[in-house]
Amino acid sequence: MTFKRHRLVQRRESQGFTQEALAERLGVDRSTIARWENGKGPQPWMRPNLARALGLSPEGLDTLLRDVSDGDRPPVLGSLAHGDPATGAALRADLMDVAERYDNSPSAGLLADAGRLLTRVTMAADQARVGRAQRELRSLQAEAVTLMGQLVWDASQRSDHTTAHTYYAQGIDLARHLHDRTLEGRALLRTGYLALYGTCQPQQGLDYSLRAAEAAKTTSPALLAVALLHVGEAHAMLGHAGDCERALARAERHLDRVSDVDAAGDLVSPTQFGRLAGSCYLNLGQNQRARRQLESTAAQLPARRKSRTIVLGNLTLALIRQGELDNAVSVLGQAIDELELTRGGGGMNVIFAAGRELRPWHRRVDVQDVQDRLFTLMTAT
Repeated sequence: MTFKRHRLVQRRESQGFTQEALAERLGVDRSTIARWENGKGPQPWMRPNLARALGLSPEGLDTLLRDVSDGDRPPVLGSLAHGDPATGAALRADLMDVAERYDNSPSAGLLADAGRLLTRVTMAADQARVGRAQRELRSLQAEAVTLMGQLVWDASQRSDHTTAHTYYAQGIDLARHLHDRTLEGRALLRTGYLALYGTCQPQQGLDYSLRAAEAAKTTSPALLAVALLHVGEAHAMLGHAGDCERALARAERHLDRVSDVDAAGDLVSPTQFGRLAGSCYLNLGQNQRARRQLESTAAQLPARRKSRTIVLGNLTLALIRQGELDNAVSVLGQAIDELELTRGGGGMNVIFAAGRELRPWHRRVDVQDVQDRLFTLMTAT
């Protein structure tokens, strides 16, 4: 009779690993993984690494290793195969964990977790019963692919537009399959970011932002408000001051309507309006207005946030354009401090833009210091 650790197999599969992928992660042969799953080993010194790879405590791994049963029983995915509500809840909790880590962690370090999570969600959705269970898992899949696009783009310092666009397109398709306008709007908005802040095509960014606003208008004041803020930013990039102001005013009204049960409530924060309005005024050349908004917003944002890095970078630009070089260099130093920890692609682009605008004063010692720090940052990415 052969024996097999079926629950260990299930755990590996639920984490999105094939035997080959887990072997590569742990630096062992595939045959080693097969032996472990057949009830032999692993050696004690390998167990901590295996536990970490499978997202288990040492005690949890010990429990799976002790569960050895008849090898003739076919392996299954357990609750994943049935769309168990507990499985969906656990997967959603994992997705929320990755999403919440985004703003203060380098995206490159989140990609592996997000990729495995997407695999697990997709497997669960593919095997769930038709009906509510499958709908909830497909909804989660749409959120997960959109998050993957966000992480890929940020990790590439907002340069890999193609891969991000592919993920967002998958999110849009899934949302339309579900007739979920809020999910569709979120993916459309993210696609608009590629045009606004990546390929520098503000008209295309405007079109996507308007489509996101249209999708959200009857379902989510939060998403509608954020989409309108980016409509305003697109107009500012195009030099349309009046249209920008009208979009900002509409966004502010919808922000006041956001409730605790808004499906996209996680998109908004107390600093949302100030961040985008400050950027709009900067694009319109209204540097004093931009400075007021950005200084107030930076003071409210917690440290170690990618969003704060962007605000500080934009504030640096406003100060340079007002001729306040001492303040500009000081704020840029703070922005670099943040960026060294978070490695946000948006912050990276804004801060290097500020560095370029300081070049006429390259003989100043303080400017040389921040330029050296920027060079070090560039070579480390």
